[in-house]
Amino acid sequence: MATKQQPGKPAKTHDIRPGQSVELLKALHILTRDGALNQDSRRKLKQVYHLFNFIEPLLIEAQQANPEIHLVDHGAGKSYLGFILYDLFFKERAPDSTVWGIETRDELVTRSRELAARLGFGGMRFLNLSVADSIVSPELPERIDIVTALHACNTATDDAIRFALAKRAQFIVLVPCCQAEVAATLRKHKATSLASALGEVWRHPIHTREFGSHLTNVLRCLQLQAHGYDVTVTELTGWEHSMKNELIIAVQKGLPTRKPAERLTELLTTFGLEELRERFS
Repeated sequence: MATKQQPGKPAKTHDIRPGQSVELLKALHILTRDGALNQDSRRKLKQVYHLFNFIEPLLIEAQQANPEIHLVDHGAGKSYLGFILYDLFFKERAPDSTVWGIETRDELVTRSRELAARLGFGGMRFLNLSVADSIVSPELPERIDIVTALHACNTATDDAIRFALAKRAQFIVLVPCCQAEVAATLRKHKATSLASALGEVWRHPIHTREFGSHLTNVLRCLQLQAHGYDVTVTELTGWEHSMKNELIIAVQKGLPTRKPAERLTELLTTFGLEELRERFS
């Protein structure tokens, strides 16, 4: 049970890391308006730190190669992840680096710019760009070290992958959200698929949705491997309230690409998804 703050007493924030912006945590609704932590906000803070623990080693490695890091948060939304990373790492440990938030909704871009200005986060930039425009935009640097996408809905995660591959990013960090494209294609060809026993895997609508989501992430991993990335998939613990707790981390290591490319093609053919070949190329 959450402990109530006593009137006239300062909020207890001992769970917050030293130097972290209390104003930012209020803006992100991790802290209450009076700066207190309740049971729900304490869980949110735990989730934030857990995700940061996965990303921090990548930031350190990127900084060793290039002191000025360029991180792009694609499909940024309210730039929740970008702000957290800037506050916990860039603000003190990489002040000459830049966190870029790419978002197609202009009102969210404007809101993020205003919040960054209010917090004095001078190394944050926000651009209203589509994925196609972001790949060729002169506003972005040629070298992008890290690409992230946190709960980017539907095909927005795939857009982030497309951008990262085009920019030859060294690191890619994805927490995928819902993606209905594969499930919709499975559903369209269900009658044909049921001629095989394998079609029973997604005969029922709930299984079509769940299997489609799982298969989407399998195809994404093979896509990244087919471009030379070493890929790890793990679970974000502490995100039990959400089904969207899969974390995909890809590190460019120039690995052999033929086998994963063949496996990718085989899966697309097996499940009747050839029309999505370009999506996962």
